Order: sequence, then structure tokens, then C-alpha cells
Amino acid sequence: MNKIEHIGIAVKNINEANKIYELLLGKPPYKSEKVESEGVETSFFECGESKIELLEATNSNSAIAKFIEKRGEGIHHIAFAVNDIKAEMARLKDEGFILLNEEPKKGADNKWVAFLHPKSANGVLVELCQEINNQK
Repeated sequence: MNKIEHIGIAVKNINEANKIYELLLGKPPYKSEKVESEGVETSFFECGESKIELLEATNSNSAIAKFIEKRGEGIHHIAFAVNDIKAEMARLKDEGFILLNEEPKKGADNKWVAFLHPKSANGVLVELCQEINNQK
């Protein structure tokens, strides 16, 4: 794991949340993107070497909609940047972590992503991220 790549925050209204985080961080988001496969609209803010990702559900069946219904708005996941996502997934599986997907999938912000079950990491959903251009 190289660094915390981003912290994902589930929000009910991304436009309203963008206003709050623009004030908080003193700058607008550098990117907004819909990820149809996950049923989310995202917005990214740079914060030092890491980022903040806001996530709004685009349908009631998405993981973000279910998260907000169950827990309300707030931190959804912590993402770590890795150089080789498949090797990191294999290492973590060997260490006893439960993977939520067997293969990386395309996520937002030009990344391959994979998730670890929160039961494996003290109740925290962990995301692994690798730049799509950085494939081994």
C-alpha cells in the first residue's frame, strides 16, 4: 500500500455536498463522473496527496443508497493506492481478508478497484486502487 488514495463519503445530494466541501477545502472539485455500473455519481477534491470522493446514489439499488438508508451520510470507505492490484488482492486474501470481488473492476477517476469486506478490517470498507495506465 502506497498511501491513502482517497476517502469516500456517501452523500444524499452531491451538488449541496460540493458546496460544503468547496468551502471546507477552499477549491472546487477537479472532476465529476458517473459510474453507471455502481449506480453513483462522484465528485473528487484534491486534499494534499490524497483526495476526497463524494458519492451520490443514482438509483435506489446502489450500494450508496443502501448505505445512506442504513447509516446516513458519512464516510463510506477508505481507498489505498497500490502498484499491482492483483498481487495486493492475492496477498490480502492469503492474510485472511475477505475480498468482495475476485477481479478488479473499472472504477471512477481512471482506476482499477477492488474492495475488502468491512468484517475483515474492523468495520471499515477498504478499497484498493490502481491507475489504469499502471498495469503490470
